[in-house]
Amino acid sequence: MNIIFKEIGRTKISAVALAMLMSISSCKESFLEAVPETNISDVSAFDTPARVLSQVNGIYGSVKNGNFLGGRYPIYNDIRAEEFVNRTTNNVTGYATYQGNQDPGDTYIGNFWTQGYLTINRINLFLEGLAANSSKVDATLATQYSGEVKFIRALTYFSLVQIFAKPYVLDKAGPGLPLRLKGEVSTANSELKRSTVAEVYDQILKDLNEAEAALPDDYSTPLLRTTRAHKNTAIALKTRVLLAKGDFAGVITEGNKIVSATAPFKSSTRVPHALQADVVSVFRAPYTSTESILSFPMADTNSPGTQNQLGYYFNMGNLEYYLNNSGSGILASTKWPASDDRRSKMISQDPKIGFYPTKFSNVSPFLDYVPNIRYAEVLLNVAEAEAEAGSTARAQALLEAVRNRSDASYKFGTLDKAGLIDAILLERRIELLAEGFRSNDVLRRGQPLNSFGAGALIQPTAANYIYGIPLTEQQTNPGL
Repeated sequence: MNIIFKEIGRTKISAVALAMLMSISSCKESFLEAVPETNISDVSAFDTPARVLSQVNGIYGSVKNGNFLGGRYPIYNDIRAEEFVNRTTNNVTGYATYQGNQDPGDTYIGNFWTQGYLTINRINLFLEGLAANSSKVDATLATQYSGEVKFIRALTYFSLVQIFAKPYVLDKAGPGLPLRLKGEVSTANSELKRSTVAEVYDQILKDLNEAEAALPDDYSTPLLRTTRAHKNTAIALKTRVLLAKGDFAGVITEGNKIVSATAPFKSSTRVPHALQADVVSVFRAPYTSTESILSFPMADTNSPGTQNQLGYYFNMGNLEYYLNNSGSGILASTKWPASDDRRSKMISQDPKIGFYPTKFSNVSPFLDYVPNIRYAEVLLNVAEAEAEAGSTARAQALLEAVRNRSDASYKFGTLDKAGLIDAILLERRIELLAEGFRSNDVLRRGQPLNSFGAGALIQPTAANYIYGIPLTEQQTNPGL
């Protein structure tokens, strides 16, 4: 969708204005592979079904950008904590964040905000255009597309509120994010105050509930059901959001829609999600098993970009970061034995450097799909909620399902409530290693962040516990 501006003027441009400008120039990007940019006026953007679909594809492409969820966002959430050791001291690849010295002027952190609001503005413009052109697209498809982009808006806002605001459990009434729900076509609305954390969560869950109602049950191919949102995708994300909110009953209610009551745990409705027998297969081509609820696909025409790829950071291709094998790192835990496939088959060692994960095994240009939601995470979400406020027996059964998939001989023994919660949280560190969960898992529970790079516990009261609103946004949005 291309909208032409006669004049922007000499005022500084805020992130929303920048996002607006970017959103009008690249709506033709496909989420599977890049296509030549084509100028389409806002008048004709909805003229054909193909043009409407291309905009949806462009929105997927925007959220999986290497500067956001397709690269740096999950990487930074891992390197902030205790699992990785920096090797290169390269500021371009997150060294300041690793050391706990990030500041609001950091361009790479600022890109999370800009790319996030770019995606949100594209979605808002698309929803408005879709409503104004309802006669030009099949009604069923229009409903589906609306559900898909609302899901992406929820995912985007949730990703941003986790890192730019205090956790819900610590300060739900505190400042969250500016909630932009209308498409911006000028700089007139650059000034917008931050809604509270609770208000942002309310909008996220509203979008997800509406998305669940609008999305299809399934798609015709494994590729589509892995890379595009369907009903189970929205439900799975709700378990993550509600867990961060501390709404354990809500997690259980949503989880029960796609997780059976007893083992073997699987989804009996719509897409038949289940753990794969071989955990390694989940991270190898074609990346489309029923365990992969949502992944961001990559191709040689649209790789995440230089110094954005997961493989670039964590593999021997460049190995910016290797695993911490000291007392604080999960690799040093005696509760993660060598008999576990996630250790024996997905951890390698360079004699001169150390241990590193091989979940992402491709070489340059590192075209591994980027996992965002896996069924293993959903099982652990429900397990944690059950341990906190439900059935401890079911919680342990869910925990054992995840662990015993990779280590059939491992026994947890009898666990009390506190021990069970600790075991589940430790299991998340093992199962979700290098997938971008670690620091957000710490923060959502309001705990101090153990920063190996800083050599200290970062307390919830510290300024660097969360990222500051980017300096450019502070300078141009007085409403903050």
